[in-house]
Amino acid sequence: MDSLTAGFWGAFFGTVALMLAASLTAYARSMQRVALLAALSAIVSALFTCAFLGWLPIGNAAVKSRVLAHVAVGSAVVLGLMLASMLGLLRKREVARQAYGLMAGGASLALVVGWALRPEQALALAALMAFAVGCVMLALSIRSAYRGDRLAWAAVVGVACMLVALTGLSAIALVGHLPWPVHAASAVAGMAYLAVMAGVLWSRYSYLLELSQVMAHGPSYDPVTRMRSHSETGQMMGAAFFRRGHGQHPVGVIVVSIANLYALDNLHGRGAYNHALFVCATRLRSCVPQDVQMGRLADDGFLLLVPDARDAERLRRLARQVRERLSRPLVLSTSREPAQLDAGQTTWAAELGVGVLSAGTQMRPSLALTTARAMSRTAWTFPSRLAWFDEAGRQIAELPQAVEPA
Repeated sequence: MDSLTAGFWGAFFGTVALMLAASLTAYARSMQRVALLAALSAIVSALFTCAFLGWLPIGNAAVKSRVLAHVAVGSAVVLGLMLASMLGLLRKREVARQAYGLMAGGASLALVVGWALRPEQALALAALMAFAVGCVMLALSIRSAYRGDRLAWAAVVGVACMLVALTGLSAIALVGHLPWPVHAASAVAGMAYLAVMAGVLWSRYSYLLELSQVMAHGPSYDPVTRMRSHSETGQMMGAAFFRRGHGQHPVGVIVVSIANLYALDNLHGRGAYNHALFVCATRLRSCVPQDVQMGRLADDGFLLLVPDARDAERLRRLARQVRERLSRPLVLSTSREPAQLDAGQTTWAAELGVGVLSAGTQMRPSLALTTARAMSRTAWTFPSRLAWFDEAGRQIAELPQAVEPA
């Protein structure tokens, strides 16, 4: 294999590695179905490619052809069922049983007939069966697309790329040495297939995270910020302070208040207001550690609860991080048309106030929330936009600047 051909296949296996990494991320976020399908797609595609490129450590040509035939049949079954699941064709038990039966019967027939043929003929038959499964999935994807499933059009493109890659790899396995354009077309088609399938998987199943939140919190779930609503936030705080009583350690309370949301609503409407709130909540979730609980507070703020606030510097560092992330400018959309949501022309930056409080064991939840919120609004008058409760002066003061390391 020359260097140019190796470069194309190296890019393909790099795409496989990226897809596996993405599947691990999805698994860490409790999206097991997405992770399973993404990992299966990547692993089966990589195994099929390695086998048909002749990288299996098998010296006997007849044995290698038999193994490749089994790999082709198995890959066709797995990828066919995976695509059917992505298209939502296996939701009904009766249809799922029929699909499993057809796949098992077709695979068994191809293997049995293959053992009655010469090894090269068995490999050709298995490759033909895999191509037929791909054609069936292509037809089903086109049918779903014409029935109104927008993601099915992406599946059509992905399956078409898979058929191109399958044809090229089958030719490489059956003929032997072929010029580099065949390898290049197969590798690029394989990368396109993986990329499209990753996008379809994410689009198809990303709603599961949102659905789990809705099912967990019900009416208390805020769809704009995808956090606990104001009423649920109060219950969250009560539970945190109840646990504080058992653990005998202070609770960190950070309140973020946004001063210019009301003006944004008046100037550009509720759509721009919701867009700004949505982006601020997204940025907040991306910079807050996993042990910190979050919730929406009224119409212009957020509440963060740190379960163990004995490390005061960590609390202050988190407040500075929140201020830096949420105060970055963003471009808002003032249109409610879906096609124009990413074509916003209004630049806006949140005017933040961040209040930081370490609530001791004797402080009531209502008093802690009222104090932290008052500090966040007082912070609007400070240059740093950060406020805390100065125990020495018994008053709200500006949070001291971070000490630079020597």
